[in-house]
Amino acid sequence: ASEWVASNFLMTGPKAYLTYAKSVQVGTQSAIEECKYQFAWDRWNCPDSATQLRALRRATRETSFIRAISAAGVMYTLTRNCTLGELDNCGCDGSKNGKFGEVIWNNLVCCSDNVDFGERISKQYVDAQETGQDSRAAVNLHNNAAGRLAVKETMRRICRCHGMSESCTVQTCWSQLSDFREIGNYLKIKHSQAQKLEFDKKARNSADNRRAIQDAFSSIARTELVFLDESPDYCRRNSSLGLHGTEGRECLQHGEGRTLWERRSCRRLCLECGLRVEERRTEIVSSCNCKFQWCCKVNCEDCSQVLVKHVCPVTRPRGNAAV
Repeated sequence: ASEWVASNFLMTGPKAYLTYAKSVQVGTQSAIEECKYQFAWDRWNCPDSATQLRALRRATRETSFIRAISAAGVMYTLTRNCTLGELDNCGCDGSKNGKFGEVIWNNLVCCSDNVDFGERISKQYVDAQETGQDSRAAVNLHNNAAGRLAVKETMRRICRCHGMSESCTVQTCWSQLSDFREIGNYLKIKHSQAQKLEFDKKARNSADNRRAIQDAFSSIARTELVFLDESPDYCRRNSSLGLHGTEGRECLQHGEGRTLWERRSCRRLCLECGLRVEERRTEIVSSCNCKFQWCCKVNCEDCSQVLVKHVCPVTRPRGNAAV
């Protein structure tokens, strides 16, 4: 999952920014983990192959999410590490709350997260991947920027009251990063709303038709994700694209605390892909009802629990298809 980071970000990043390489790596890994969480019950479940260069050459709806969440993850980690004082010559955002970016409230140091720093260094690394000037490069750069904007759009403003009996006649406020999960949720919605851009062959494959590219983006908000290529059939195995299909995938049936999207996963992954749903039961025996007996022994009973899973079973031989 980190192949994209190691082979690209760190090799092309300016030497002056190598001090931030660890944050870039951690941020991208966090992004891939978030991608897997967000798409765990989708037909496309953010497989490791999706972050490899072969897959990233396609500008699909799913690739737009990977680009955006990766740019966001790098920016998020750089911002957090900067604010915590873990990076040289970097600290709280002074533009938000004072010269040094710190506010003392009830003997606590309150600090605005330095997103401008995180955004700037993230852009240095991530956008360095795009050297072309055709429509595909423009789409990738747009999605990178949309991911960085997602970090800003989900930030929280925290305020504390001052005055008699905390009457709020005076407030001290600062800005903080939200949990990265909120950024993932935000971008998952943007993925579902992503817009397809249409270009003729000349605009797609050369830098000659820059006007056409500019016109296509003129009606697209900076926060939205865009794509060029239609997604393949994620139901089916396609070794040339590194897709495994939904055969063998686990799905969820009705259960307490599950979302509607999760409860419909068996229909989505199995039935709508021409596969049946198979229930598999596994009995697990573990110690229970343990009692301490003086002195010095613990007596336990054996208790069994049946775990029920639902899967889309493999219905045809895989042959020699690559995994």
